[in-house]
Amino acid sequence: MLLVPKQLRRSGMTGDVPYYGGRFTPAQAYAASHPPRPRPRPTATPEPDPMPALQQLLDTGVITAEEYQDLRARVNR
Repeated sequence: MLLVPKQLRRSGMTGDVPYYGGRFTPAQAYAASHPPRPRPRPTATPEPDPMPALQQLLDTGVITAEEYQDLRARVNR
């Protein structure tokens, strides 16, 4: 006497869609015919250029020419 239904004894049950006796639910049928789309990778945003900001600080008198040269040398490293 076998206690396992015929549907569960079938060989060759492969794939990632559940199978039981050849019956699909509507959600399973839709998922089988519409594979998930790959998500686009986010693009890296470029770092803002600090030179215009340094130039603006120099022009408005917030920093001196020596400080500007020192900060510019640090950024270029």
